Amino acid sequence: MKLTIRFLLSALLVISAFTLRAETHYKPHVSIGARAGASLGQMSFSPSVKQLWNMGSTGAVTFRYTEEKIFGLIAELGWVQRGWKENYELYPFEYSRTLTYINLPLLTHIYFGTPRFKGFVNLGPQVAYMIGESTSANFDYANVASVPDYPRNRRTEQLNMAIKNRFDYGICASVGCEFYVQPRHSLLVEGRFYYGLGNIFPAAKADVFGASRCMSIEVSLGYFFRLK
Repeated sequence: MKLTIRFLLSALLVISAFTLRAETHYKPHVSIGARAGASLGQMSFSPSVKQLWNMGSTGAVTFRYTEEKIFGLIAELGWVQRGWKENYELYPFEYSRTLTYINLPLLTHIYFGTPRFKGFVNLGPQVAYMIGESTSANFDYANVASVPDYPRNRRTEQLNMAIKNRFDYGICASVGCEFYVQPRHSLLVEGRFYYGLGNIFPAAKADVFGASRCMSIEVSLGYFFRLK
């Protein structure tokens, strides 16, 4: 509960800071756009689980407000697929679990460069809600004990454990570059990292996992149109 309160206060401080800055600067630019691309997901489990990156998709509709200098604010409404893929190394087993979220990041936007080409860094909080999940496996993960030759030195509770918390929140950071085809039209490439602070599984002392937090890497292409 304390983490949630701190997270919400941080978001409010970011909004307040940019509202005050907007009152002291001039010639703001307002843009709308969209982006889409690929995502790679893993989980931060405690105790740990051997994993590989699980591939999915990501995309968003974006609103951007920028000042004349180097600062701005970005709000998005989009989706992202996270989750994880079990790493069985030399064993012929496959298992992946994909978690699909609707997410809302609120990001500080810092940019630099020329009128035609700019680099940028974005940082801020993000909230998300899981709208779906799917599991892919080549064995009966609900009854692992009956699977011949399944490695017995592995943790298996996560394979069939029900999701408890669909709401997630965390910190998002990204870097990228933007090319202005015309003064009002631009294309961008962005790489983004997200680290969740919420747990998808129960995390009390008596539970299996003390932590089960989402992580993701996203790479996307986007387009912006400047309204003014």
